[in-house]
Amino acid sequence: MVRTEAPEDAYTAEPFVPSRGGLPALRRAAAECRGCPLHRDATQTVFGDGSADARVMLVGEQPGDQEDRQGKPFVGPAGKVLDRALAEAGIDPSEAYVTNAVKHFKFTRAEPRKRRIHKAPTLREMTACGPWLAAELAVVEPELIVVLGATAGKALLGSSFRVTQVRGTVLEEEIHGRAERLVPTVHPSSVLRSDDREAAYRGLVSDLKVAADALS
Repeated sequence: MVRTEAPEDAYTAEPFVPSRGGLPALRRAAAECRGCPLHRDATQTVFGDGSADARVMLVGEQPGDQEDRQGKPFVGPAGKVLDRALAEAGIDPSEAYVTNAVKHFKFTRAEPRKRRIHKAPTLREMTACGPWLAAELAVVEPELIVVLGATAGKALLGSSFRVTQVRGTVLEEEIHGRAERLVPTVHPSSVLRSDDREAAYRGLVSDLKVAADALS
């Protein structure tokens, strides 16, 4: 008898990504993704949201608790911070495409039925989900990518990425075979965790203003 591995043991979403059909086809296919073990515990896949004609793509780390329950990215507390900061920086949140480097919520629980606690995805899990992000970039073809936090930066730019070293600057890099312009900044959730939320929020807005200027 030939023993075959489960799809998630291969740690790649590649077999699940359709070659045509645009964002609707990608979203439908991603709902059935079994490219890594994270799908087992998550409620659902949380795919990107926004127009295929969006000029800017915002890439975060992974869905949080509220995103996992609702099936949309950035609908929790961090998303509210992001929307406010975008508007203040001069970027219409409704005209951006928002997504995450990893499409399933990774979490831990101290005890059964206790609150689910975010757990950072591994490089292997980010790499497994990379084909979805590459497909989104190929369809949307944004003029600019805003990188939200260290995990998203590592998924796009490699493990040596340090958000503190390059935040608020315009980078030009090849991403998944495409020449891209990127502006890294912190993840909005870091504003909520900061001891000085106002200063952290002002820093986020300042970085996003760089992105707005790059789009003008």
